[in-house]
Amino acid sequence: MKKSVLLILAFLFAITSQAQQKKWSLQECVVYALENNISIKQSALDIEAADIDRADAIGNFIPSLNIQSSLSSNGGLSINPTNNRFENTRFTSFSSGATSSLTLFDGLRNLRQLQRAKLSQLSSQYSLELMKDNIALFVANAYLTVLFNKQSLEVLKTQNIVTSDQLKRTTELVDAGVLPKGDLLQIEATNADEQQRIIVAENNIQISLISLAQTLLIKDYQNFDILEDDYDVFGNEILMQSPYDLIAKAKEERYEIKVAEENKNIAEKDVQLARGAYYPTLTAFYNYNTRYSDNDAFNRDFTTQLYENDGTSYGLQLNIPVLNGFATRNQVQRSEINVKRAEYQLEQAELDLEADVYQAYVDAQGALKAYEAAAVALNAQEQAYDYATERFNVGLTNAFDFSQAKSRLEIAQTEVVRTKYDYIFKLKVIELYFGIPVTDLKF
Repeated sequence: MKKSVLLILAFLFAITSQAQQKKWSLQECVVYALENNISIKQSALDIEAADIDRADAIGNFIPSLNIQSSLSSNGGLSINPTNNRFENTRFTSFSSGATSSLTLFDGLRNLRQLQRAKLSQLSSQYSLELMKDNIALFVANAYLTVLFNKQSLEVLKTQNIVTSDQLKRTTELVDAGVLPKGDLLQIEATNADEQQRIIVAENNIQISLISLAQTLLIKDYQNFDILEDDYDVFGNEILMQSPYDLIAKAKEERYEIKVAEENKNIAEKDVQLARGAYYPTLTAFYNYNTRYSDNDAFNRDFTTQLYENDGTSYGLQLNIPVLNGFATRNQVQRSEINVKRAEYQLEQAELDLEADVYQAYVDAQGALKAYEAAAVALNAQEQAYDYATERFNVGLTNAFDFSQAKSRLEIAQTEVVRTKYDYIFKLKVIELYFGIPVTDLKF
């Protein structure tokens, strides 16, 4: 029995440990954010609201049906509902009926309302997709920041290993009288500085991890971590295209433009709706009613009275607007102003997109040049460091100059990491503008 319990506990511990040790990939973070982000959930509610508005618009084409009943007790002089005579007595009466009506024509407002609801649905869907793109980019940037901080820490640790080895070697040479004690003090100071920067780098990693976890609405900060893959640079070929081709493609694909276009279409539909109020409204109606009274002159029972006292009415009702205090005219003018406002917003959205795409293109090209320059600088610093190491090992240079060479190498290594991830992120921005779906972005 004890053995079985121990096995179960061991199994549960293994599952718990595995869950705690889960490391998130960038793709997993993006997908999780798209499924759980509050802003995206709120935007999804807008779609549900638009669906309800569409259902309302469809309902306008369906006949209405209302049933009404009343039960009353009357005393004194009042009308008997069964014979329409005034009677000075107390009696109980019951009446019931049903009314149905159907709008046959209302200036096509019902049709326009349905068309508007469909446009609103589309606009809400585009807004949701735009929100997803923005959240995905935000998550990607936060993820790459964590990755940069992690690799910066690795650079520091690697350099500190070299410093520790040099510290041991320098201690031996100082003890042997080959090197002055000042060289040892310089190496010790460098080691202490690197240890301090390692602590700061570890803290930066925790801060960036917490920031990413908060973006994903994950509260277990302590066990949250990401995969430390060395992401390659994909999608360089997109920069071979003209920025104007990218702008043209972005205008076709980006949801900022689609949202603005649909808002303009909605505004134009509102003008048609407002103008519909100028036209007459024709409604068909049908009514059925019946009544009962306990002082019926013929002493008929309840069922008989309901059967014999019933009646129907049906017909058409025409309402012609003549004068309503200029309310219709003013509403049309307001709607026309909103159309102009929507046109300006669409124009501004196109101008903003052009500027954003061109800026993103320039930023990506600049990031590529910075990355290539950093790689060249790193190669040069590696050679300089190797040369300084050789000279230091044979006593031809002091510890200060050697530490400076090593510091410059560390800076060059960190800069390569920084420019690499900066370039990757800016490439992803260009790809999104080009219409590549968030879930299809390559990292």
